Amino acid sequence: MSGTVVSGRGKGESEDQWALEARGLGKKYRRGWALREESFRIPAGRVCGLVGPNGAGKSTLLGLAARLVEPTRGELRIFGRPVGDPSVMPRYAYLGQDKPLFKRFTVAECLRMGQELNPGWDQAAAERIVREGRLSPGARIGSLSGGQRTRVAFALAFGKRPDLLLLDEPMSDLDPLARDEIASLLMSEVADRGTTVVMSSHLLADLEHTCDYLLVMAGGRVRMAGDTDELVPLHTLVTGVTVDGGLPDALDAHTVIDVRVAGRQFTALVRHEGPLGSAWQLTEPSLEEVLLGYLRHPEAPALLSPTAVPGHREERVA
Repeated sequence: MSGTVVSGRGKGESEDQWALEARGLGKKYRRGWALREESFRIPAGRVCGLVGPNGAGKSTLLGLAARLVEPTRGELRIFGRPVGDPSVMPRYAYLGQDKPLFKRFTVAECLRMGQELNPGWDQAAAERIVREGRLSPGARIGSLSGGQRTRVAFALAFGKRPDLLLLDEPMSDLDPLARDEIASLLMSEVADRGTTVVMSSHLLADLEHTCDYLLVMAGGRVRMAGDTDELVPLHTLVTGVTVDGGLPDALDAHTVIDVRVAGRQFTALVRHEGPLGSAWQLTEPSLEEVLLGYLRHPEAPALLSPTAVPGHREERVA
């Protein structure tokens, strides 16, 4: 993968440190490559936003991690072990977009099913999640609202007590109030257990408040990955006056990700390679603005922090 590796916080090396680690991972369907032999890793204990347009490869990656899809090439490891290792399955839970639940089951019967299928089941945690949503144990799944069904699905996922939670657009069909309730539930459970979360989402504004790690994909490739606190400050929004309808030559020394022009004024999202000077108005972009810039221009050079690069070793920071 071509691109830039940025410096970052050091950590000791251990296999269990990486919740997900891909090496040359690829998946090809008849229509072409959904994931193009990518290598990356996601540290344990983080909430990772998996971002990209439709067809970027996000659902394929989550399906590979959940063993719903077989890779064409390469390997994927969960906490240092191959995803196909039987010892890995109890350590993760997967929640897909459709949140498949038996509509004729009651809420209590769904939790009973979770208890029967998972040796490490935490009934008290699952019941607490349901109770906090004011759901009757006798209510049938088919009678619940979308937000209520999502809460039951989360109860099943967290009741398993996974070390890694894989979420594929879990809140895309919820209204703003239900989305806020489920997001609060997710963050409280993560804080309580230290669960690693990899969450695919198109709701960019919500990611700023929930995610501390990013994996941005486009066309089956990783375009940006790493700590949000490292990646966002590497970018600046530069506003100034165009020169002959284009950008000033002084910006050629930097990587311009995205440009918007209105009349004679331009606003550019720039990955700065040094001081930008005082000729322009400079502002720090939001996470959403950075993500939109890379999504609009997937051809921009990839940007990865050291934590996202397999085999990259760092010195420990005191």
